[in-house]
Amino acid sequence: MKKILTLFAVVGLIVFSSCEGPEGPPGPPGPATGAVFENLPPNYYNFTSTNDYSVGFDFPVPLVDSDVVLVYRYDGVDNGGRKVWQALPETYYLADGTREFSFKYIFTFNYVDIYLDGKNRASAPAAYRLNQIFRIVIVPADFVAKVNTASYLDVINKLNIQESQIHDIKL
Repeated sequence: MKKILTLFAVVGLIVFSSCEGPEGPPGPPGPATGAVFENLPPNYYNFTSTNDYSVGFDFPVPLVDSDVVLVYRYDGVDNGGRKVWQALPETYYLADGTREFSFKYIFTFNYVDIYLDGKNRASAPAAYRLNQIFRIVIVPADFVAKVNTASYLDVINKLNIQESQIHDIKL
Protein backbone atom coordinates (compact mmCIF):
# COMPACT_ATOMS: atom_id res chain seq x y z
CA MET A 1 0.00 0.00 0.00
CA LYS A 2 2.89 2.36 0.83
CA LYS A 3 4.45 1.73 -2.56
CA ILE A 4 1.21 2.64 -4.37
CA LEU A 5 0.83 5.87 -2.37
CA THR A 6 4.45 6.77 -3.05
CA LEU A 7 3.95 6.08 -6.76
CA PHE A 8 0.82 8.30 -6.85
CA ALA A 9 2.69 11.06 -4.99
CA VAL A 10 5.61 10.98 -7.45
CA VAL A 11 3.31 10.90 -10.48
CA GLY A 12 1.23 13.73 -8.99
CA LEU A 13 4.33 15.88 -8.47
CA ILE A 14 5.46 15.34 -12.05
CA VAL A 15 2.02 16.08 -13.49
CA PHE A 16 1.40 19.21 -11.43
CA SER A 17 4.91 20.62 -11.84
CA SER A 18 4.79 20.30 -15.62
CA CYS A 19 1.46 22.11 -15.95
CA GLU A 20 2.92 25.58 -16.26
CA GLY A 21 4.01 27.07 -19.53
CA PRO A 22 6.93 29.31 -20.27
CA GLU A 23 7.01 32.70 -18.58
CA GLY A 24 5.92 35.50 -20.86
CA PRO A 25 8.00 38.57 -21.57
CA PRO A 26 7.91 41.33 -18.94
CA GLY A 27 5.61 44.21 -19.67
CA PRO A 28 6.90 47.71 -20.29
CA PRO A 29 7.78 49.67 -17.17
CA GLY A 30 5.07 52.04 -16.02
CA PRO A 31 5.75 55.74 -16.12
CA ALA A 32 7.32 57.29 -13.05
CA THR A 33 4.61 59.55 -11.73
CA GLY A 34 5.13 62.33 -9.29
CA ALA A 35 3.91 65.71 -8.20
CA VAL A 36 5.77 68.80 -7.03
CA PHE A 37 4.42 71.59 -4.83
CA GLU A 38 6.18 74.89 -4.08
CA ASN A 39 5.35 77.85 -1.88
CA LEU A 40 6.18 80.68 -4.29
CA PRO A 41 6.80 84.24 -3.08
CA PRO A 42 5.12 86.00 -1.40
CA ASN A 43 3.89 82.77 0.25
CA TYR A 44 7.04 82.23 2.28
CA TYR A 45 7.29 79.81 5.17
CA ASN A 46 8.54 81.34 8.44
CA PHE A 47 9.86 79.35 11.39
CA THR A 48 9.07 81.26 14.58
CA SER A 49 8.09 80.58 18.17
CA THR A 50 4.50 81.42 17.16
CA ASN A 51 4.28 78.27 15.00
CA ASP A 52 6.72 76.28 17.19
CA TYR A 53 9.26 76.46 14.34
CA SER A 54 7.09 74.20 12.20
CA VAL A 55 5.13 74.68 8.98
CA GLY A 56 2.76 72.30 7.27
CA PHE A 57 1.20 71.52 3.94
CA ASP A 58 -1.98 69.47 3.47
CA PHE A 59 -1.96 67.38 0.31
CA PRO A 60 -4.89 68.15 -2.01
CA VAL A 61 -5.51 64.39 -2.33
CA PRO A 62 -4.36 61.77 0.21
CA LEU A 63 -1.27 59.82 -0.76
CA VAL A 64 -1.38 56.11 -1.49
CA ASP A 65 0.56 53.51 0.53
CA SER A 66 3.37 53.38 -2.00
CA ASP A 67 4.05 57.14 -2.12
CA VAL A 68 7.09 58.81 -0.56
CA VAL A 69 7.59 62.50 0.12
CA LEU A 70 10.87 64.30 -0.52
CA VAL A 71 11.42 67.91 0.62
CA TYR A 72 13.94 70.42 -0.77
CA ARG A 73 14.77 73.92 0.55
CA TYR A 74 15.62 76.75 -1.83
CA ASP A 75 19.25 77.72 -1.15
CA GLY A 76 19.84 80.51 -3.70
CA VAL A 77 21.36 80.33 -7.16
CA ASP A 78 24.67 78.96 -8.41
CA ASN A 79 27.22 80.75 -10.61
CA GLY A 80 25.20 79.82 -13.70
CA GLY A 81 22.05 81.43 -12.30
CA ARG A 82 20.33 78.08 -11.69
CA LYS A 83 18.26 77.54 -8.54
CA VAL A 84 19.93 75.41 -5.87
CA TRP A 85 17.70 73.03 -3.89
CA GLN A 86 18.99 71.44 -0.68
CA ALA A 87 17.53 68.05 0.28
CA LEU A 88 16.11 67.69 3.78
CA PRO A 89 17.07 66.71 6.38
CA GLU A 90 19.68 69.47 6.35
CA THR A 91 21.96 70.22 9.33
CA TYR A 92 24.04 73.30 10.16
CA TYR A 93 26.96 73.33 12.59
CA LEU A 94 28.70 75.91 14.75
CA ALA A 95 32.37 76.73 14.20
CA ASP A 96 33.35 74.28 16.96
CA GLY A 97 31.60 71.43 15.11
CA THR A 98 28.54 71.11 17.34
CA ARG A 99 25.13 71.02 15.73
CA GLU A 100 23.35 74.36 15.69
CA PHE A 101 20.05 73.43 14.02
CA SER A 102 18.51 71.15 11.41
CA PHE A 103 15.63 71.29 8.96
CA LYS A 104 13.64 68.05 9.15
CA TYR A 105 10.24 66.82 8.02
CA ILE A 106 7.65 64.15 8.65
CA PHE A 107 4.74 63.12 6.45
CA THR A 108 1.55 61.12 6.54
CA PHE A 109 -0.96 60.28 3.82
CA ASN A 110 -2.58 63.69 4.36
CA TYR A 111 0.16 66.22 5.10
CA VAL A 112 3.84 67.04 5.46
CA ASP A 113 5.30 69.03 8.37
CA ILE A 114 8.65 70.77 7.94
CA TYR A 115 10.30 71.83 11.18
CA LEU A 116 13.40 73.42 12.61
CA ASP A 117 15.14 71.22 15.17
CA GLY A 118 17.83 72.22 17.65
CA LYS A 119 18.47 73.24 21.26
CA ASN A 120 17.91 76.96 20.68
CA ARG A 121 15.91 77.29 17.48
CA ALA A 122 15.41 81.02 18.03
CA SER A 123 19.16 81.51 17.64
CA ALA A 124 19.15 80.09 14.10
CA PRO A 125 19.96 82.96 11.72
CA ALA A 126 16.93 84.77 10.32
CA ALA A 127 18.16 83.94 6.80
CA TYR A 128 17.31 80.29 7.59
CA ARG A 129 14.15 80.88 9.64
CA LEU A 130 12.30 83.51 7.64
CA ASN A 131 11.07 83.74 4.04
CA GLN A 132 11.84 80.11 3.23
CA ILE A 133 10.80 78.38 0.01
CA PHE A 134 10.38 74.60 -0.24
CA ARG A 135 9.56 72.11 -2.95
CA ILE A 136 7.61 69.09 -1.80
CA VAL A 137 7.97 66.17 -4.19
CA ILE A 138 5.70 63.12 -4.08
CA VAL A 139 7.11 60.02 -5.76
CA PRO A 140 6.35 56.29 -5.88
CA ALA A 141 8.37 54.32 -3.30
CA ASP A 142 10.00 52.06 -5.90
CA PHE A 143 11.24 55.17 -7.74
CA VAL A 144 13.28 56.27 -4.69
CA ALA A 145 15.59 53.26 -5.04
CA LYS A 146 16.40 54.22 -8.64
CA VAL A 147 17.39 57.87 -8.17
CA ASN A 148 19.76 60.06 -6.17
CA THR A 149 17.20 61.71 -3.87
CA ALA A 150 19.85 64.13 -2.57
CA SER A 151 19.77 65.78 -6.01
CA TYR A 152 16.56 67.65 -6.75
CA LEU A 153 17.55 67.94 -10.42
CA ASP A 154 18.11 64.20 -10.72
CA VAL A 155 14.69 63.48 -9.21
CA ILE A 156 12.88 66.00 -11.42
CA ASN A 157 14.70 64.92 -14.58
CA LYS A 158 13.90 61.24 -14.01
CA LEU A 159 10.26 62.12 -13.30
CA ASN A 160 10.26 64.27 -16.45
CA ILE A 161 8.56 67.13 -14.60
CA GLN A 162 8.79 70.59 -16.17
CA GLU A 163 8.77 73.87 -14.21
CA SER A 164 5.30 74.59 -15.62
CA GLN A 165 3.97 71.43 -13.93
CA ILE A 166 4.90 72.53 -10.39
CA HIS A 167 1.84 73.27 -8.24
CA ASP A 168 1.73 76.52 -6.30
CA ILE A 169 1.08 76.36 -2.56
CA LYS A 170 -1.19 79.19 -1.43
CA LEU A 171 -0.82 80.06 2.23
